[in-house]
Amino acid sequence: MAARRFTVSKLLIGIVLTAIALTMFVPIMNLIAKSLSNPDKVHLLHGYDILPKGFSLINYQVVLSNPIVGRALFNSLFITTIGTCLSLFFTTITAYVLTRKNLVGKTPIMIFLIVIMIFEPGIVQEYMVVKDLHLLDSLWAMVLYRTINVYYLIIMMRFLEDIPDSLLEAGKMDGAGHMTMFWRIVMPLARVPLLTIGMFYAIARWNEFFKSSIFLSSRENTVLQVLLRQFVVERDTTTLVGAVDLLKNNHIAQLDSSALKAATIVIAMIPILMLYPIILKYYTNGVMEGGIKE
Repeated sequence: MAARRFTVSKLLIGIVLTAIALTMFVPIMNLIAKSLSNPDKVHLLHGYDILPKGFSLINYQVVLSNPIVGRALFNSLFITTIGTCLSLFFTTITAYVLTRKNLVGKTPIMIFLIVIMIFEPGIVQEYMVVKDLHLLDSLWAMVLYRTINVYYLIIMMRFLEDIPDSLLEAGKMDGAGHMTMFWRIVMPLARVPLLTIGMFYAIARWNEFFKSSIFLSSRENTVLQVLLRQFVVERDTTTLVGAVDLLKNNHIAQLDSSALKAATIVIAMIPILMLYPIILKYYTNGVMEGGIKE
């Protein structure tokens, strides 16, 4: 095997990519460092520091001691988990139907889907639909909201079109129906696009705060991103700060608001960041390899 040659262009590309990575890595590490620093030393941290000054979990304890935060975290996890599963199922099964060669009216259906993808309804129309369905202030409003993304549907269709017809024909010869072929042939072969699109769906649902703030009005049904916006953007510190007794027990007069914000942001980031190593673990090449032996 020929050795890789070092070139100036590779060096420049490496420097540029490293610089781009640092612009994302340093701010995240700075937030973590600020949230873990001793309350008396938070002011010593600069914007480029990635190591905490001292160590304390008081910021996380104060934020998580508020029952509203725990409830909002549960609501966000519920909406993201159930909503992503429903989105993946309906996106995949719709793509399977639309890629059948004998489907009647495929062209008008695709035109309709592309039109609604380009011309999205306004917030007033969406609000009235949710109201008519009696889903206002219900978590199911956000679970069912935009269950199918047309762009992801087209991506899934492009993948399913590459599945060899001989696999499906072999299933038909064995007496399998469409649902059997969908679950036992299509779904296993669609593992990579399912993981990729599932990650996109999960991130979109986890980070959604605008529609959540409109459709979910009560504190019991609020989500973490809405609380995060109230605290970080609107500076509503009374919303997230929990038991004040924690400060007295730890002999702390007052916490730094920026450290509390950092702890809240880290709490909101951790669940969605855990998706990446799980998904990357199952990224494999040659999923179709070995499916057919000619």
